[in-house]
Amino acid sequence: MEHALETLEAGNIYSLQSLISPPEKGTFRCRFLYDRDRFQIEYHPYTPKAIRSLKAVHSNDLSYPLKSTERQELDALFARRGQCDDVLIIRNGFLSDTTIANIALKIKGIWLTPNTPLLPGTTRERLIRENALISAPLRLEDIPQAESIAVMNAMIGFVEIENGIIV
Repeated sequence: MEHALETLEAGNIYSLQSLISPPEKGTFRCRFLYDRDRFQIEYHPYTPKAIRSLKAVHSNDLSYPLKSTERQELDALFARRGQCDDVLIIRNGFLSDTTIANIALKIKGIWLTPNTPLLPGTTRERLIRENALISAPLRLEDIPQAESIAVMNAMIGFVEIENGIIV
């Protein structure tokens, strides 16, 4: 489903809520594409991706501070996952994210999230504000101490990985 490309008029301020009209039934991911002059809104059916295993991959130069359609570097890392469901990105020795979600480790009963995320997601930020997560420097060596591992993003919320495996 796609709305026609609409032209933005200079000086107009739009309410995002007035522009978005998702389908009434089902779960959809809304994709809002824009540039200086135009915007386009797309709706794609959404099925949560089960993540039970992550492969640690190192990528020191990767930068993805804003959500973007430019995902070639993330796609290349994802292709290195082997038999795993996704990758756990390690940058400069510190844990970062998966290709689709922020992560958290429960260590000594406290949920910690890397303080070096590629993209500080909205769910991660909300959980930090609510004191449900603590931002901390986490390394690959911290994973064996974890009692539990979780992934989070705006579509799935906060999900503990049952019997999660990181290779």
